[in-house]
Amino acid sequence: MATTISKSPEETLRLGDKWGQEARPGWVIALTGDLGAGKTQLVKGIARGLGIAKRVHSPTFTLVNEYEGGRLPLSHLDLYRLETREQIVGAGLEEYFERPKGVMVVEWAERWFGAAPSPECWISGWYARLRRVKIETLREQERLITYEDSGA
Repeated sequence: MATTISKSPEETLRLGDKWGQEARPGWVIALTGDLGAGKTQLVKGIARGLGIAKRVHSPTFTLVNEYEGGRLPLSHLDLYRLETREQIVGAGLEEYFERPKGVMVVEWAERWFGAAPSPECWISGWYARLRRVKIETLREQERLITYEDSGA
């Protein structure tokens, strides 16, 4: 498990940018953290690292935003308004977990994967590379970002 401390929104953006540059097709990034912890800021950086020029914003009310035009497409899901797997399936989001075309980032990921996904994450019949990320607020501008990769 790796950890980093981000001391500003710009540092969080740069970390996401680095991850976007490293991303490969089918990569799933599962984000957990309180409101305002910096999840969407990290996604903005991932989009930048993928070469996506379009403005990235939280899909809290739309549930999913899709971005193209970069090296890989990015699907950005926000499960905040959905509390159970059944609600996620009922909202038609299960298809995003079947086989992501590019990179999929899921905010409030514990609502789909559970509190502690197994080391080999099974997503609808295939093993995916999963990066589990937890963002914790330490101070107003400081975040502890812990992450671990599993899967193929």
